[in-house]
Order: sequence, then structure tokens, then C-alpha cells
Amino acid sequence: MDAGHAEVARPTSSVRDTGLLREELGSWLVTVLPEGSDPVVDHVVLPSANGMSSETILFDAMWTEGADRASHQLVARVAPGATTMPVFPSYDLHSQYLIMRAVRGHVPVPPVLWSEQGSNALGAPFFVMERVDGDVPPDVMPYNFGSWVTEATQAQRERMQVASVGVLAALHAIPLDDFAFLGTASDAGAALRAHIASQRTYYEWVVGDSPRSPLLDRCLDELEATVPTDASPAVFCWGDARIGNIMYRDFEPVAVLDWEMATIGPRELDIGWMIFLHRFFEDLTRMAGLPGLPDFLRRDDVATTYRDKSGHDPTNLNYFIFYAAVRHAIVMFRVQSRAIHFGQATAPANPDDMILHHTTLAEMLDGTYWDRIA
Repeated sequence: MDAGHAEVARPTSSVRDTGLLREELGSWLVTVLPEGSDPVVDHVVLPSANGMSSETILFDAMWTEGADRASHQLVARVAPGATTMPVFPSYDLHSQYLIMRAVRGHVPVPPVLWSEQGSNALGAPFFVMERVDGDVPPDVMPYNFGSWVTEATQAQRERMQVASVGVLAALHAIPLDDFAFLGTASDAGAALRAHIASQRTYYEWVVGDSPRSPLLDRCLDELEATVPTDASPAVFCWGDARIGNIMYRDFEPVAVLDWEMATIGPRELDIGWMIFLHRFFEDLTRMAGLPGLPDFLRRDDVATTYRDKSGHDPTNLNYFIFYAAVRHAIVMFRVQSRAIHFGQATAPANPDDMILHHTTLAEMLDGTYWDRIA
């Protein structure tokens, strides 16, 4: 894979001291555990592949429960500081905590233990959940390039695909009353229009005083001009519905992760995102001359499985796949702007070149992309 197709810089580079973190987490646990628990924190780890948004801290903790001393493997998700040039303008970690509590029992998620909304303990809000063991399809290098996913049998990948789409169907069936803190929508069409408006606002925040992307301007105009009408009920949407955010064991989901993009919207918001994020990696794989996984998470197969699982026949999927590609491009534009800001990359002459899949977006706009993703 040549430099033109290289992975864009990821927001990592934590400068936290693990020794200090151990002390801070231990002091904080004293405030949330019953008196006499005597918590001790150990084995604090900052993963080298920290996330695209919030910071992840792995740690072990032991405390007294009744008459017993018990050990716990935990994860803290911490909101990023402003000096890190975060990917999103705000991070509501408490909402993520509430979402994980609401979806538990419908889809597998790690048990969430506490939400700390203040900044005194770690310098930013965070929540703590139990750690779950399993396999995650890698992003770097993409799982399509060669991983436990490519090494699986066709039957194993089929089980993985059906179960992953089943996660979406299960999420979309949860009553919206459980997510009142995310807002309401009169129907799926109104929710989609509101979502597109929020993406336009996010894009304006991303470009700020920097050069705009002519391609993204065209894409957003096209999305607004062609938004489909949908009078069906809006549903709870995961928002970042991709297999790279699922932990698997024996090709079945054991933990659904990363809820910062959760929203109320049409079902196809999640379906299109799951299809496109695989296509994004698959297109990179094809450009690298590798076999990839062309028969995995195909548009029509995903739609059929979703209909079988939910009774809902997905509509306008090309629109929603295009919308996913645009949303992803705005995020990648921000990530690349961050890399330029921190000296990890050089600003290109054409701002559109900051979008790794700008060719895909152009092909979607002119209608030449769709024949290869049925």
C-alpha cells in the first residue's frame, strides 16, 4: 500500500503518567465505593491504539466487598482535553453511560459501573465499565488486509455478518422512551433532516477558518436536495454501527462499543453506516491489490438479513451509504487537520485530498460507484 493510501493520523499521543493515574483512580474509587472498601489500583495501561475520540484507560482494581477481597478488570473512557484538538466539538460521556445502561439486555455491552461528570479526578469527565475479553476486527491495518476475519471460513463470516446485523435490528426495536435524553422526532424523515442539519453544523466547525472542501460542499448540497421522505417511526440508532466497534467470541458479538454518535433517526442510518465502513476498507484493499472480502457485508445481503431479523425492508440504501461516506469524510477531514496541526502531515494544495476516499465520494456523486457493491 503506497503513501497515498496510508492510514490517516489517529488522535493518540496521550501524555498521562500511569503512576499518577494509579493514584488518581485509587483516590477517586474511595469516593464511589462503600466505606471500608480500601480500593487499590494496579496495572494501569494506556493502549497504543487509543480511540478516534475519547481516551481509553485500562486498569485493575481490588476492593473489599462484604467479607471478601475481589479483583476487577476495568476500563475508563475519558473525554479529551481541548489542547488535543478533539475530533468532535463536545463529548457527553454521561449520555454514553446512560445509553449503555439502556441497551444492556437488548445487545451485549460491558456492565457500566460509574459516571463521573466532574473534572477533578482525571481532569475531564469519564465513565468506568468492566472489561470484556474478545476479538475486535482491526482498523490498523484494516481487517480486510489479513486478520482473523479473512482467515475465517465462509460459514464463520456468515455467522458473524448475520449476528452483527442482528445487533442493529435489536437496537432499533428498543422503545424510544428509554432514550428521552437524546431528544424526539415526529418521524424518521424529520429525524433525518435534523441529522443532516447537525452534520452541516459539524462540518462548519471542522473547517473553521481553514480552507473548505469543495467536494464536501457539493456532497452536503446533494444530500439536502435529495433527502428521502420517510413517515415511518424514528428509532434509536447506534450511530457508529460498524464491526470494528464490536467485540466477538466465536464470531458472535460479546460487546458492542463506542456510543458517542448515538442518535434518533431512520433505521437506514445504521444500516448504511455498517455497509459503507466495510466498503471503505474494501476499496482500500482493492487499491492495494489484495483479495479483501468482497462477499462480506454486501449491501443486498445486509438488507435481506435486516428484513429477516426485523420485518422492516430497508429503503433508499444508496442514499444512506452516500450519507455515511460523507459523514465519514467530515470526520477524516478533522483527523487530517489535526495531523497537520501537530506536524504529522503537510497540508495538500487541494483540500479534497485530505479525504482518503475522495474518489469514492466523486463516484457516488456521478453514479458510477454503485454497480460494484450489490
